[in-house]
Amino acid sequence: MGWDATALPEARGRTVVVTGANAGVGYFTAEQLAGAGANVVLGCRDPERAEAAVSAIRRRVPRASVEALPLDVTDRRSIDAAADSLLARGGVDALVLNAGIVHPPRSRRTDAYGNELVLSTNVLGHFRLVARALPAVADGGRIVTLGSLASRLGRLRLEDLQLEHGYTSWRAYSGSKIAAQVFGFELDRRLRAAGSSVESIVVHPGYSTSGRTPGIRGVNQPSRLKRFADNLQAAWTQGKDDGAHVPVRAVLDPTLTGGDHLGPALWTKGAPVHAPATRSSRSPRQGARLWPLLEAASGQPFPLP
Repeated sequence: MGWDATALPEARGRTVVVTGANAGVGYFTAEQLAGAGANVVLGCRDPERAEAAVSAIRRRVPRASVEALPLDVTDRRSIDAAADSLLARGGVDALVLNAGIVHPPRSRRTDAYGNELVLSTNVLGHFRLVARALPAVADGGRIVTLGSLASRLGRLRLEDLQLEHGYTSWRAYSGSKIAAQVFGFELDRRLRAAGSSVESIVVHPGYSTSGRTPGIRGVNQPSRLKRFADNLQAAWTQGKDDGAHVPVRAVLDPTLTGGDHLGPALWTKGAPVHAPATRSSRSPRQGARLWPLLEAASGQPFPLP
């Protein structure tokens, strides 16, 4: 039988952390998990937007258990503080790595540590967070990495990971999403090799747009023009609420295993199903080459064999 996003398994007693959960797919992932009974922690950079998201979930989900955790994935001090908070809490059943830049700057920018900004936001911050917070993830827990269909339309330039030569916004976005997927699959291989019961699953939400998403005050408020333009693409797009069905299944479906890859049934839209990932993303050789580059750029050794 297929996955029914309208009849989710009971998740009461489980704790799920979703990064970048104040808007977009991340918000709806958090809302749907709260609706299933999970205690959801929203890792967000902006306190006001985080509070708006928490308030929205509480309005829309009766008796929701939801809270905010300060987290800026481009700031190592913020990442480390969030990791320390999760370590003190313990018992995290799933960590959804959703935060990211979807619309990269036209010209190359860097974070405070000299890393290219899109790579820093979409990959490096999550790498550091997982490396430091992994002991907080419960036995049998899951780490869910959000990739993208863009991974099929670009390539990972390991020889120029930071795009110091030939930056374009598309190269930055597609390359970062390929790197995120490579990280997710390599993480699962290393978890298995270490004898860990924690699983790493990679997903992509298809082509999900704000103009086809329910309007929510403080969370998703597209203009009329945006609504009109996005609805012209209805044949191959979906709302971000529908895109969230994929990471939600990755968190809750007990039949999944580490190394699985999920996406919408019709590639850009549809029910969440097992989907083929690119050969490059799944390549153990690519993963082995990328791993030390991520350790160096994030300033964080990863404590796994």
